[in-house]
Amino acid sequence: MNWTTLVSVDDLRAALGARDLVVVDARFGLGDPGAGEAAWRASRIPGARYAHLDRDLSDKTRPASEGRHPLPPIADFRAKLGAWGIGPDAQVVVYDAGDGAMAAARLWWLLRLVGHRHAAVLDGGFAAWSDAGATVEAGEPSAGNDVGAYPVQAFDSTQVATTDEVLARLAQSPGWLLDARNGERFRGEVEPIDRVAGHVPGARNRPFSENLAADGTFKPAAMLRMEFAALLGDVAPDRVVHMCGSGVTACHNLLAMEHAGLAGSRFCAPSWSGWIDDPDRPVATGPV
Repeated sequence: MNWTTLVSVDDLRAALGARDLVVVDARFGLGDPGAGEAAWRASRIPGARYAHLDRDLSDKTRPASEGRHPLPPIADFRAKLGAWGIGPDAQVVVYDAGDGAMAAARLWWLLRLVGHRHAAVLDGGFAAWSDAGATVEAGEPSAGNDVGAYPVQAFDSTQVATTDEVLARLAQSPGWLLDARNGERFRGEVEPIDRVAGHVPGARNRPFSENLAADGTFKPAAMLRMEFAALLGDVAPDRVVHMCGSGVTACHNLLAMEHAGLAGSRFCAPSWSGWIDDPDRPVATGPV
């Protein structure tokens, strides 16, 4: 196994039980933070561990300048990976509900930040797994195999863009900054969560939902490559920065670009919620 972006239901089903395979369930609902974990206990891919977006993949105690979903403390994340059975040689497959909740891509990105490249997202999520009639298990999960803290001391900061970097690049031609929120929020027509509506001046809108086909799986790599290339123009993929509202759904765009062969883009982890913490930072509204 050497899955680094997406894996199909059929391929995962064939690999279940492999010694080096670790499956992680990342289902999560922003409106009900306990719903994903309850769903995992009720029905899950056999052997799946559970990753909670707020508790395991974020540090909600961090200041507002770091956004609504700051990176978790590295020590806590290293320990959690070990508790899930993830060591450097593990092939990780992470899934979410498959309904647009993108905590799976968030964990995939965090794994890349600790240098773990053998990680993929289940294409179509748990919905595709269920629709295929694949095996599930229920009830209290087993304790799992704790392999000890993951052997890395820090997140790779070169893969993360800061708000200061974004501010310094505002004069550059559009195409380098992509915003994953839906069009209404990006244009500032509605803002149900953050205190300021709009977007970073010069950003282009790529709602993460546009990466998906009608059945909830990712569009073909060639189609994604064409669509992203139209947004990027002459900007090289490794010069691209992604953002969203809180630091979660933009991981989906980064995953889509990697799957399309457009490698090396980065993520502004504080995203819009961190950007607006400083009232002196500029804000734009309307279409681009």
